[in-house]
Amino acid sequence: MLISLRNLAKSKANTNCSLCCSSAAILDANFLLTTTAAAAATRTSSSFSFSPNASPPPAPFSTSARLTPARDVVLSFKEWFNTRNDALFDRIFLILKSSTDDDVLALSHLSLRLSESFVLEVLRYGSNDHDVLSCLKFFDWAGRQPGFHHTRATFNAIFKILSKAKLMSLMLDVLSTYSKQRYAHTVRFHDTLVMGYAVAGKPDIALQLFGKMRFQGLDLDSFAYHVLLNALVEESCLDAVQVIAKQISLRGFENEITHSIMLKWLCKQKLLDQAEAYLRQLVSDGKPVTGHAVSVLVDALCKHKKFQQAGELVEEFRDLGVALMESAYGVWIRDLVQAGRLDGALEFFQNKKSLEGYVPDAFRYNTLICRLLKEDRLEEVCDLLMEMKEDKISPDKVTMNAALCFFCKAGMVDVALELYNSRSEFQLTPNSMVYNYLINVFCGEGSIDDAYRVMKHSVEQGYFTGRKTFSILADSLCREGKLEKMKELVTFALERNFMPSNSTYDKFITTLCRTKRVEDAYLIHGELNRINKVSTKSRYISLINGFNGLSKGDIAARLLIEMQEKGHLPTRKLFKDVICCLCDMENPDEQFFNLLEMQLSCREPSCDVYNFFIYGAGYAKRPDLARQVYEMMQRSGIQPNVRSDVIMLQSYLKGERISDALNFFNDLHERRKVLGRRLYSTLIVGLCKAQKAEIAVNFLMEMKEKGVVPSDDCYEFLIQLLCWNKEFDMAVNLINDLEKVGRHITSFTGNILLLHSLKTAELYKSWVQLREEQNEMSGCSMLGLLIGAFSGRIQVSQDIGNLEEVIEKCFPLDVFTHNLLIRRLSQSNMEHACALFDKMCQKGYEPNRWTYDAIVQGFLKHGRTSEAKRWVEVMYRKGFYPTRRTNLLL
Repeated sequence: MLISLRNLAKSKANTNCSLCCSSAAILDANFLLTTTAAAAATRTSSSFSFSPNASPPPAPFSTSARLTPARDVVLSFKEWFNTRNDALFDRIFLILKSSTDDDVLALSHLSLRLSESFVLEVLRYGSNDHDVLSCLKFFDWAGRQPGFHHTRATFNAIFKILSKAKLMSLMLDVLSTYSKQRYAHTVRFHDTLVMGYAVAGKPDIALQLFGKMRFQGLDLDSFAYHVLLNALVEESCLDAVQVIAKQISLRGFENEITHSIMLKWLCKQKLLDQAEAYLRQLVSDGKPVTGHAVSVLVDALCKHKKFQQAGELVEEFRDLGVALMESAYGVWIRDLVQAGRLDGALEFFQNKKSLEGYVPDAFRYNTLICRLLKEDRLEEVCDLLMEMKEDKISPDKVTMNAALCFFCKAGMVDVALELYNSRSEFQLTPNSMVYNYLINVFCGEGSIDDAYRVMKHSVEQGYFTGRKTFSILADSLCREGKLEKMKELVTFALERNFMPSNSTYDKFITTLCRTKRVEDAYLIHGELNRINKVSTKSRYISLINGFNGLSKGDIAARLLIEMQEKGHLPTRKLFKDVICCLCDMENPDEQFFNLLEMQLSCREPSCDVYNFFIYGAGYAKRPDLARQVYEMMQRSGIQPNVRSDVIMLQSYLKGERISDALNFFNDLHERRKVLGRRLYSTLIVGLCKAQKAEIAVNFLMEMKEKGVVPSDDCYEFLIQLLCWNKEFDMAVNLINDLEKVGRHITSFTGNILLLHSLKTAELYKSWVQLREEQNEMSGCSMLGLLIGAFSGRIQVSQDIGNLEEVIEKCFPLDVFTHNLLIRRLSQSNMEHACALFDKMCQKGYEPNRWTYDAIVQGFLKHGRTSEAKRWVEVMYRKGFYPTRRTNLLL
């Protein structure tokens, strides 16, 4: 009877085999290796046969008998291992690790054909191995090769590697050096700096550089914008996220990457329902959505234990035809495995593979295999390894290490050791690979107790974990809240003169803070200060945020001052959070001014220091405190700058103290000879948000009388508010005023006018009345024609090309504009509406749900039901659904 590898795995799983090879395991292995050619021909996908020339089974306890069949197993797996496709990368990193900086020229002998994609692959490979130094050496070497210049993508890749390794000081040195050199190649200098500081966790510096760029008339491109936006989300700079997202949208850079980042932003705020609604709206609107965006939400739902909802979401968006769902499948499988729902992960994995032809990559296989190994489900491990081999999926280092662990757990330690001894043939890590790998696997899969036990066993065998593995284990212990074990691990390392890195201490303290053991973290922080261990900025931020969370703003305030004494500059947000916490405590006024007093003794009084407190008090909705700080600044002889005035004004507006805001603004008139656009814009926009349209209009008029040109925001917020209030006469006057001040109609304003024109003819009446009263509308006559046409008061006789040109002369078109235009044209001529749809697609605009819905409604209103139904079918294929109103007409 044939004993296959699968059967051996099954027998070992049933007997809960150990890592050591027992006599029973040797006996089973000998039977296993007695395969024949006939047996091989009848092998199923769940079994595995070896060389048909294998010797007959000898006596089970003979050493020579075990070596021959074990060699057959080794040769079979070596053949598979040799199919791996990253051997060139191993050679590159072998040279980098074994060479000095001067000897890296040995890379030239490999005759590498450098390109952006190749360099990115090499850096990604090195990043997976956490080999930061070698990545840096390769990056420097590549940049010096003739004919190759680093791109923004390669710069961003090395920035991410340094950031992930927490080598912030090194990264800042790189950025500082780069800022002093202007390379002759095509990489955009300012873009690279902004990306670098953003990825380095310095969003404040990145935003400052971005502001300087804009002041100089420069701008980021789409790639840099998205790097900055993602960094702001990662650093939880929630206020700045919306600002940058709006800039991306205004510049037409919005794409699926934008949507994925904004989904991450919502998820980081735990707004999962809003994130789901946002994702559905993207699909409904026809925005570009792929499986990557779905995976962001799926991952967040799983982290919040909402597995059923996450699973339903995967299937729903697969049914909607969302592209590249493999990404979502992979994340869903990974999260199920990490949560211990292994059976569900395997069932999903096999269903997708058999029904949809889903071919996972080696990483997804490894995820399942490693978890199965941890649970000793060796039969299923064997099945997956055989699937990989038969499907010709090239194994990677993780796969090979998993195979080694499988052979150990299956009792075939001799095979595992033979493969381990041959590691140089496959360029595996030349150190305690099995121990380190097991620690990494157990940590990655959440079995921290097992990982800790393996680490102690490895020490008993004369090995001590490397810095990389130590860091992984420490991170995992912190993540799982096993803080007592973490203390033991740190003590264990110090006994061996192994000093944990700052990042390890930071994670330890961060975990203590996250688990509400902030006082313990504070004690450790004090002990580190005692031994002169430099405290990092992130450590202070964790402690400050921890005490803020416990409503102990007084301790957070002391740490804020200490942080500055240690040379770390707190962000404006950190100041704001501490001040808001103080304002929620007992005796908030006393606490607030105690912090101000400590701050003024810590740093030289300046406008910026006072501005921090005004800004924080405004966010705490304590404009009275903000005003006291403002007056204190004046008494100290420091003249408030424009920013001081702006945030003081915003404090009143945020606190809904409209009358105080107006009085303060009047005081500024007396103190300042000229009030700039920024102050006027702040007041007008704030009044609009408070629904004070009439007052806002008055200040707009005053602004113009003072010779200050209103910003686009002023006009946009005012016109929108007036239209919603049906105060069309005033809105038309503002449009007329736009021409006089030399400003163009923005897409936002133009769309608001067309939208309300479709709803009512009152806007056009107001337009005509103003034209009759004053003959000053010549420059806006085309806009008037559009408003009349959309109101139904003017017959549209132009062809669609001319009509589009008319709109383009008034304001830039976008998808919303095309939807309005299609809806208007469909009222009279469906051929024109369909022609515009085609032209819209040719120009690169992506039709959304409302585009299709307008077409369908148009056909239905003209009684062309069959054509409407054909368009509905197209809608369904695109993943859109008709609106309720359209369904009623159908």
